[in-house]
Amino acid sequence: MPLSITVDRVTVSAAPLAISIGDPAGIGPEIIAAAWERRHVAALPSFLAIGDARSIRAVWDGPIAVLADPAAAAAAFADALPLIQVDDPGEIVPGEPNLAGARCALDSLELAVGLAREGMASALVTGPVSKAQLFAIGFAYPGQTEFVAERCGVSAANAVMMLAGPSLRTIPLTVHVPLADVPRLLSIDLIVTRARIAARALARDYGIANPRLAIAGLNPHAGEQGTLGREEIDIIRPAIEILRSDGLDVAGPLAADTMFHPAARARYDAALCLYHDQALIPLKALHFDDGVNVTLGLPIVRTSPDHGTAFDIAGTGVASPTAMMAAIQMAGACAARRKAA
Repeated sequence: MPLSITVDRVTVSAAPLAISIGDPAGIGPEIIAAAWERRHVAALPSFLAIGDARSIRAVWDGPIAVLADPAAAAAAFADALPLIQVDDPGEIVPGEPNLAGARCALDSLELAVGLAREGMASALVTGPVSKAQLFAIGFAYPGQTEFVAERCGVSAANAVMMLAGPSLRTIPLTVHVPLADVPRLLSIDLIVTRARIAARALARDYGIANPRLAIAGLNPHAGEQGTLGREEIDIIRPAIEILRSDGLDVAGPLAADTMFHPAARARYDAALCLYHDQALIPLKALHFDDGVNVTLGLPIVRTSPDHGTAFDIAGTGVASPTAMMAAIQMAGACAARRKAA
């Protein structure tokens, strides 16, 4: 039977989560296996790995239940790591990525997304991939987020990245772009659209009835009333006025150097930041080992550990499963809230 999850005193049954293995030569196989080993201690919801059994067996000697039907995963979960095998990539050596492994990563992602979209999995958790390897086999997306969004019928512009840890959630409004390009990419519409998506997701998936948003300034001291830059006056403040007219609780623009200490973090539920490092530096400083990458705005729940493939330590036994476990816990809780709604 599917695992029962209690959220806000409501008990619901959920299908297992689907976890794509990521690049099989990275740490994905071992952190998924380690998460299964710690399932009871961490009270993890049941999950199903999608990928290559041989790659997991190369780094772990625990029990694996290779399944043909994802519906059998919940029953198998108590005694073995359930797995659906994609096309066999042959022998994969930990720490030595190759194109066959990249195809395995893409196939596992495709299948895991499909299971989540069809309701055969309650949520999607994605293992870390190598973009360089994926690009080498013709992958035409900036990353997994854009691929998942397209498969879900959502514009990439409306798939919002949020980084989340126990004491902080941050949303970068621009992501993998040169810092010099950030000012011209900012717009009132960008801020308003992504803040609305964030507010809806915090209410739906995190049970925050009236989300409090904080929006950072772009310039030092939030522009010092225009003396250090006009983006706060011309773009950020007008966007905040629109959001407040929607009835949203929005603070800002705030000086970024004073909005991440404990007292400041207590005043908001998510911080919207103007560029990549403004969002990720505080998150990783506070939650380097248990940060979770969440995609907001999708019809499915999608999370991922906030780290990469770590080819340099793959297979050595030192990779920590903490972020993967946090991603599984968060995905399970968000999926349960959706089901209970």
